[in-house]
Amino acid sequence: MKPLPFVIDDRLAAAGDTCPLAGHLDESGYELGDHEFSLPEGIDYDLVLTNAGEGILATGLVRAHVVGTCDRCLEDAEFDVAGEVDGYYLFEEPERLGEDEDEADYELVAPDNTIDLSVALLSALVMDTPFVVLCREDCAGLCPVCGANLNDGDCGHAAQIEAQREADRLESSPFSALAGLDLGASEGDDSANE
Repeated sequence: MKPLPFVIDDRLAAAGDTCPLAGHLDESGYELGDHEFSLPEGIDYDLVLTNAGEGILATGLVRAHVVGTCDRCLEDAEFDVAGEVDGYYLFEEPERLGEDEDEADYELVAPDNTIDLSVALLSALVMDTPFVVLCREDCAGLCPVCGANLNDGDCGHAAQIEAQREADRLESSPFSALAGLDLGASEGDDSANE
């Protein structure tokens, strides 16, 4: 994501001062793990910057329409993201970190008195992106035999796969050894004819 610098000026000079900030970024996409997502309409953000005494707190929302690839059928999957932005920019490096803090919880205000809001916006976008991406909740996926998209219709392999699963289940049963056992009476047994 391209940097989104903001200059800390007189609007945020004293502790408690706030400054609303809204806008649009023509960002083309982002990555999350093995997934690549495109942002055909870019990103909209609506933030409030607050001087919290020791630094600047950036809170608000980021919204985007996202297009990715369905994990089941490999077709396009579209969804909307509305993530909560929560960024903290300290004026000075802390002497000691609290027990529940780590360096990832904050950034520093740059020497030129600017902060880069792009990291906080991207974090909010990523946190609201689903871990499993689906084109629809009931996506049927691809046929493991021929690779056909099962959302378009049954390719005919479903019955074959189910029959093979049933045969495998019966074969792996602890009672499968009994399948060939003849429990009928033998021909020479007179008690069976009585």
